[in-house]
Amino acid sequence: MKVVWVEDERELLEEGARFLRQEGWEVAGAASAEVAEALIGREKPDLLLVDWTLEGGRTGLDLCRLNDRSWQLPLLMVTAKGDEFDRVLALELGADDFIQKPFSLRELHARMKAVLRRTGRQAVGASGQHAADEEAAVLERGALTIRPQSHEAELEGRALDLTRTEFALLLRLASRPGRVFTRTHLLEEALGDAFAGYERTIDSHIRNLRRKLGDDPADPRFVLTVYGVGYKFNPDAGGGR
Repeated sequence: MKVVWVEDERELLEEGARFLRQEGWEVAGAASAEVAEALIGREKPDLLLVDWTLEGGRTGLDLCRLNDRSWQLPLLMVTAKGDEFDRVLALELGADDFIQKPFSLRELHARMKAVLRRTGRQAVGASGQHAADEEAAVLERGALTIRPQSHEAELEGRALDLTRTEFALLLRLASRPGRVFTRTHLLEEALGDAFAGYERTIDSHIRNLRRKLGDDPADPRFVLTVYGVGYKFNPDAGGGR
């Protein structure tokens, strides 16, 4: 497995890279977002490990945004910040998990493996071969087409520019039209346990998803609010196969 670690503390990066290589990882390190971009394009890593503060004018949050738009790789955020707002912000911008300094390298490695396990089944959001086979197929929901294997969605033939999180939510909801998902359920199945305790982050992702689907918040076509409970995909938006 390959990781690009973006960290401005050189001693931590060197020590951590030695440890991870002993555990069988290939490690490429960078101290700035600019260097990291070139590394990611060249190395094609399986995971990104990104510190909040970096050298240069850009931060780890900038890399989170870029990753969600471009590479859509599993990303573990490293932060010395303990404020809840900062953690929520990192998760909303596309981080899959976060770890706070100081940490042990064994804990870091365990978090990395957990993120890979979780994101490896994120597209289907359920265990079992039947669920995997079912959701690997192309979903047709009226004018909406969802291709889980390529992480693509189209509305009336027009490609939708969805973040990884938005796509995961859309796929989870559209896979069971009419079924009501609580915020907690969506967190666990579509996004993973890194979001535990931050149920309201779902609302901001749903708002963005509806906007990209062209849904009127007062009368949405696809994603319906079940007040006091959560959300469901409108079963009248179109049949599936």
